[in-house]
Amino acid sequence: MDRLDSNDGHGPSPDGVRAVPPGQAAAREELARRLDRVTRVNLRPVAAATPTGFLGLAAATVVLATMNLGWIPSSEAHTVALVMIAFVFPLQGTASIFGFLSRDGVVATAMAVLAGTWLTVGLAMLTSPPGSTSDAVGVLLLVSAVAMLLPALGAAFSKLVPALVLTTASLRFATSGVYQLTSATTWERVTGWVGIVLGVFAVYAALAALLESVQKHTVLPMGRRGKGRQAVEGGLTEQLLDLTHEPGVRSQL
Repeated sequence: MDRLDSNDGHGPSPDGVRAVPPGQAAAREELARRLDRVTRVNLRPVAAATPTGFLGLAAATVVLATMNLGWIPSSEAHTVALVMIAFVFPLQGTASIFGFLSRDGVVATAMAVLAGTWLTVGLAMLTSPPGSTSDAVGVLLLVSAVAMLLPALGAAFSKLVPALVLTTASLRFATSGVYQLTSATTWERVTGWVGIVLGVFAVYAALAALLESVQKHTVLPMGRRGKGRQAVEGGLTEQLLDLTHEPGVRSQL
């Protein structure tokens, strides 16, 4: 990018970058001021996507956990698969889309990974004999476990409760992946109990997010800090301060 340097404005600067003539630099500054005065960015308010996404996660992990723990027979595997496909995937897929529209990349990414993983698991269960395992599904679950750590890390900078939920989801995918690869009953039971714990965390996070959305302030602790706290307690200026640097406004992703 051209830049103003301290030479005569015609030759290259000492570091080899062509300097911008003073007149051109002044014209650019004036253009920038005019653009600031006339440019408008329109925002469309949308509902929070996190309650929907976390409730979908709770349904998926609890229903699968009951089968992992033997509370429902493996002969119900095809019905469980339909739950993954018909109930969980639409909820988390919708949460992912509205996460992007809400400018929340952490929620959008996490829900997209969850939606894709549960849909794949559901389709694999629907087309396989009840009680069977799959190395391919096991590998996918391990990849998803790693993928879930990325939005969990992002959430940890602003919202601790969602970060805990996503980290537990990563652990659940990891133990489930090991079970799929080894077919060991011990790992199946571990996966089931981790799934129950994850379900409790997900329901709490969904309730906290829903109450926060209705009351417009924190009711149940979400562990908000930094940007997460500012998003709820800050005014309009704080919400829009960095808008020009966000995807959809800036010129490149």
